[in-house]
Amino acid sequence: SEETIVFYYGDHGSGMPRSKRWPYNSGLNVPLILHIPEKYQDLASEDYQAGGESDRLVGFIDLPATLLSLVGMQPPSHMQGHAFLGKHEAAPVRYQYGFRGRMDERYDLVRSVRDQRYVYIRHYMPHRIYGQYIQYMFQTPTTRVWKQLYDEGKLEAPQTFFWEPKPVEELYDLEYDPDEVQNLAASPSHRTVLHRFREAHKNWVMETRDLGFLPEGEIHQRAGDRTPYEMGQSDQDYPLAQIFEMAQLAAQRDMETLPQLVEALGAEDSAVRYWGALRLLIRGKEAVISQAEALGKALKDESPYVRAVAAEALGTFTDDSMPQVLETLVASSNMVEDGVFPAMYHLNALQMLGDKAVPVAGDIAKLPNEGPKELGRFGGYVARLLEKLHADLNP
Repeated sequence: SEETIVFYYGDHGSGMPRSKRWPYNSGLNVPLILHIPEKYQDLASEDYQAGGESDRLVGFIDLPATLLSLVGMQPPSHMQGHAFLGKHEAAPVRYQYGFRGRMDERYDLVRSVRDQRYVYIRHYMPHRIYGQYIQYMFQTPTTRVWKQLYDEGKLEAPQTFFWEPKPVEELYDLEYDPDEVQNLAASPSHRTVLHRFREAHKNWVMETRDLGFLPEGEIHQRAGDRTPYEMGQSDQDYPLAQIFEMAQLAAQRDMETLPQLVEALGAEDSAVRYWGALRLLIRGKEAVISQAEALGKALKDESPYVRAVAAEALGTFTDDSMPQVLETLVASSNMVEDGVFPAMYHLNALQMLGDKAVPVAGDIAKLPNEGPKELGRFGGYVARLLEKLHADLNP
């Protein structure tokens, strides 16, 4: 007590909607209480006051740097966090950053930025609804009831939003809208704020060499014997500027940049091809039908992730190529033979096809739902996907 600096902070709760796993303020903001005894007051920040409050923005990413600073060590420059106490206290930061990637068995890609007043959310897979079926999340009775009420048509906006496709951008004024309901991204009076957050987001992606713009399995494939971090520092192995530019284009639903996307399907880098295919899927029926031939060729791409997206796009919006689409998806859904990450991508795509996947229900039932022990919990995620597919295709 008088000899100990105490950090007391909360977790982000269970995996409930808009709670843990969501990079909104509702999902990321947790309590942090500090006790600094009189003996160590010289290590406190200027705004520290016993029994008081501080509106300084800090995050869990700042804790390692802060602990080093408290023991008199200079945090190394490669640490992304900033010390908020101690001899090497850094200046307060303007922004805090959040992210969402794969959540157990389901894939998503969301980034967020917040300052003292606003939170900005950028969706890179806006075609995926907020409320994808995640087995863990649906163990919560509230989630199941909410989804049932939506399916029965008993809800109205904004209660319906969680079960519908996402906008590309969201912007909320936390001072006047702490529940993050009134999206200001299209508000003319907030255009300057929106552009400021866009730049902050882009700068952070480039500064941290954000690896999330690669399909998950490709991160490890490109890394080889290195750590993903080491691989990500190499522009040759990870041409982030090129990939990020395509990802930003891909998330938009307009048709103006369609020629760039068609060209992207023939790019040398597989991640660029992946985002080119994903853009067509996000654009919807018109884009997919207009580029059905190019997507058909992509079904034979050497990258399983490009194949998965191309197959989902064609399977969702066309009928002529369904036999080839289903064959492609089933062919890479075996976690033992094809790897756990390709299997998860392809099984997710099959899930999105709904009843169109019924012809291969028997083939899906034959897929292994247990993998080698070294897969750990990843094998369990594949098992969950197979369980849900079996339930949906065999009602």
